[in-house]
Amino acid sequence: MNTTFHFDTWKRFVKEGVLDSSRLNKRIMESWHRCKKEEVNPYLNKGLHLLSKEELDIKKAKNSLLIETASPFIKKMDQAIKDSGMMALLVDPDGYVLSLTGNEKTLMDAHRINFVEGVRWTEGEVGTNAIGTALQTEEAVIINGAEHYSVASHQWSCSATPIFHDNGKLMGVIDVSCPVEYSHPFMLGMVTSIAYAIEKEISKRSYREELALIQQAAHLAETYPTQLFIVSNQKQMIISASKSVRKKFPQLIGMNLNEIIHKGYQIDAEMPFHAKEDNIIIGSCFFLSEVITQHQNATFAFSSQLKPFIYKGECGTSEIFQNTLNKVKLVAPTDATVFISGETGSGKELIARAIHDNSSRKNGPFISLNCGAIPKDLMESELFGYVEGAFTGARRQGYKGKFEQAQKGTIFLDEIGEIPHTMQVALLRVLQERKVAPIGSTKEIPLDVRVITATHRDITELVKEGDFREDLYYRLNVYPIDVPPLRKRKEDIPHLVQYICQKNNWNIVNIKDISTRLTDYDWPGNIRELTNMLERLHIMVPDNQSSKDILINCIELLKINHPSIPSIIEQEYIEVDEKNLKAREKIQRDLMLEALKKTKGNVTAAAKLLDIPRSTFYKRLQKFGM
Repeated sequence: MNTTFHFDTWKRFVKEGVLDSSRLNKRIMESWHRCKKEEVNPYLNKGLHLLSKEELDIKKAKNSLLIETASPFIKKMDQAIKDSGMMALLVDPDGYVLSLTGNEKTLMDAHRINFVEGVRWTEGEVGTNAIGTALQTEEAVIINGAEHYSVASHQWSCSATPIFHDNGKLMGVIDVSCPVEYSHPFMLGMVTSIAYAIEKEISKRSYREELALIQQAAHLAETYPTQLFIVSNQKQMIISASKSVRKKFPQLIGMNLNEIIHKGYQIDAEMPFHAKEDNIIIGSCFFLSEVITQHQNATFAFSSQLKPFIYKGECGTSEIFQNTLNKVKLVAPTDATVFISGETGSGKELIARAIHDNSSRKNGPFISLNCGAIPKDLMESELFGYVEGAFTGARRQGYKGKFEQAQKGTIFLDEIGEIPHTMQVALLRVLQERKVAPIGSTKEIPLDVRVITATHRDITELVKEGDFREDLYYRLNVYPIDVPPLRKRKEDIPHLVQYICQKNNWNIVNIKDISTRLTDYDWPGNIRELTNMLERLHIMVPDNQSSKDILINCIELLKINHPSIPSIIEQEYIEVDEKNLKAREKIQRDLMLEALKKTKGNVTAAAKLLDIPRSTFYKRLQKFGM
């Protein structure tokens, strides 16, 4: 379709700026005038603006919804596109080609003009073209041969249709292109039908996500009706809210999150909501509080002084753990179900205890149960209890289960990920109905219990694999709290060492020097491992031992469990003959000594200061006898 007629029309417009309105489609005419005005080079023979691989990866991540939704539909047409000598392109709203597939020879021809993944193919870059003009006009368009403004596309025929989200926002463009001799009128119909199918699927997905957000919001409202919250989607449009907030603002649904924040509320905490299918974040719940006036603030400050925060451990100073404690302070006064995640030995039970101790239930019982330590066949009776004669071996007076023992208080179910599937069903029923029936009894006992659960496992992975019920997960995961591992709060180690030693009355010489040195270790066993090491050190190290021996013993104790750990502190006392060091090695050693002085002996920080791997730093320490 690259006729002499169109080429002559193009040549006269480029040279003289003269265009007969009867000779071209109105949309193409308007585009040519835009290109002339923007001084686009009509003799451009290839695309110029290409993204690097890293930039393209960022673009793809940003447009992952478009790519994931469109890919199956493009794949369905793949063989027909290849057989027709064509190629299909998916383009983002900025005109960057995100994906490209099709006939091998056609792809090679496209490569010659840089018509490849990562190129920007807009009107401003390469003149009138189906992709750029569809983005500009937000309409389906077909452009053949010399209807293109730049010569780079004169041998091509291209059809493109914009793709819109159900909120009306332009998501990108689907394009089918081929050498002009293979052009066919069905190309425009093909891209239009693919675009329609993509939009329909995105609309279905948005509806499912919105429904999931509403369902999760309903769980929140049911669990603690007095808590103020709003739920928004990823675009920060409000989908749902607690009853009191909706009552105050009847037109709330559909508003932007920022609008409500400036109407007497402030955000205290954010909790992401995940999609059931692929676990991606689909929205968030924002826990609110009303903005406190100056008078209210004074009253609050006074009352908070009367009620100091109780934490039966060492708070430390690290920002990451202070954030965890702030979440505890926020949720403790409510009756919300809390889900605590964290590595073994990181202090999950202390967090659970702090929630209880700072709640209105603090005078009630705190019942703790490790679900991983109870045999499967005994778990039901342990949790729910039994009546006399319920089974052979049952106690004469029966047995109150942990839930009943926790009446008016808190039950803490540690390692909830280990609970068997049959018990998950029973636990879900108890949480929903707030009633428990002991084994052998037909009478249900009403429960007034706060539930806190914890695990060191990835609970979302267990849900995905079918090992943990999805409905139970959403019932428990109302207010998640993550307890950071010790390696992420190393600035707390000196405080923890001092606290543990004082608590247990362990008198260890030069404890401050030891605690500073211990920050170079990653502590896979967390606070529990630190406590065990200090106890062994207390037993093994006499009061009259030298500082050097204490430090060596300290590292040797760590090597008992982890033989691969270099004896960093021990190495400080090994002497190496300086004459054996080469000039370059002396310089390396001097730089390392200077770095260690600046970082006060912190090996990790010293290695970072010299911009070398920590493992290399360790090897040189040993080599130079430092």
